[in-house]
Amino acid sequence: MGSLAAMLRHPDDVYPLVKLKMAARHAEKQIPPEPHWAFCYTMLHKVSRSFGLVIQQLGTELRNAVCIFYLVLRALDTVEDDTSIATEVKVPILLAFHHHIYDRDWHFSCGTREYKVLMDEFHHVSTAFLELGKGYQEAIEDITMRMGAGMAKFICKEVETIDDYDEYCHYVAGLVGLGLSKLFHASGLEDLAPDSLSNSMGLFLQKTNIIRDYLEDINEIPKSRMFWPRQIWSKYVNKLEDLKYEKNSVKSVQCLNDMVTNALIHVDDCLKYMSALRDPAIFRFCAIPQIMAIGTLALCYNNIEVFRGVVKMRRGLTAKVIDQTKTISDVYGAFFDFSCMLKSKVEKNDPNSTKTLSRIEAIQKTCRESGTLSKRKSYILRSKRTHNSTLIFVLFIILAILFAYLSANRPPINM
Repeated sequence: MGSLAAMLRHPDDVYPLVKLKMAARHAEKQIPPEPHWAFCYTMLHKVSRSFGLVIQQLGTELRNAVCIFYLVLRALDTVEDDTSIATEVKVPILLAFHHHIYDRDWHFSCGTREYKVLMDEFHHVSTAFLELGKGYQEAIEDITMRMGAGMAKFICKEVETIDDYDEYCHYVAGLVGLGLSKLFHASGLEDLAPDSLSNSMGLFLQKTNIIRDYLEDINEIPKSRMFWPRQIWSKYVNKLEDLKYEKNSVKSVQCLNDMVTNALIHVDDCLKYMSALRDPAIFRFCAIPQIMAIGTLALCYNNIEVFRGVVKMRRGLTAKVIDQTKTISDVYGAFFDFSCMLKSKVEKNDPNSTKTLSRIEAIQKTCRESGTLSKRKSYILRSKRTHNSTLIFVLFIILAILFAYLSANRPPINM
């Protein structure tokens, strides 16, 4: 019922949702027949459905490389994330992971649900990795080695300063940006982007995730995961976990806004990186997650629900971003719209309001100077409209067609 209510409130989400559903079904039918590749693409769709859909649009050679790169780093991340693994066991695995990807027999049981399956059957990933071109293998090995070393460092070190925060995010996400740039270059489709811009692409996504996932990380069992830098949160509370308590709501929101403001510093680099891309499929692959990030930050800003549950973009808006993001003008338009949404939530009594507004206005200035805003497709800024009976009737017709389509393609039930 929640999904239906959302569609009634946002009827223009329906068409993109239908397209997204059909694209997901099409992607599932495109899974390669070879067992190791079938495992890799099936697992990709399980650990990241929307990311898997964007990957599917890349050319075969690059798609395979990015798929394996993602799964290797997801496996590395699973080891880092599992708080039940003793430090003396975890650190050597992180440091040696770049060797394990060459070993068809290596696996390590950890994680939960689909991540446990990935780790238990990692030999499929290694087998596929060994079929990639040498340039792709070298890029993946290099980033895996550097990321594993960085993760190992922060197993034994807390995120104290903002510099620590940037360093940690570099190891777990900035290096992903560098690695992807290397893969794009190895494919011959793009020039090699400057490391600073590639790094910012990763940091912007990672900081958004760290902000959004506060409650999940702080409640992790058996041990909390703490990624918000002490230099920021100590201005508001005595302990990081204090942010989740209702009595600290005002200070918690101020700290949250400080974190969002910090993340916005990377936007200019991200826009520069995306504006230089030439290949349409690579552009969409890069642009869609960045738009999702600025949209998520706009939702999280000044929102106490970050400390109460999960704050994320509604599925219909996600589908719309995936459907509408095709050119750089779409990116500038989305960043402009979501920055307007963010700006409308800034309150003068917030201790960081001046800095926040300055960063938002800098983003909007860049978007305006692109000269493309007149071409944008609006994601969020709309005139108020009433959902009259005709509109609702059309909506239900579309839903009925979708239901009929899915029913026709459903396999028969064996009695």
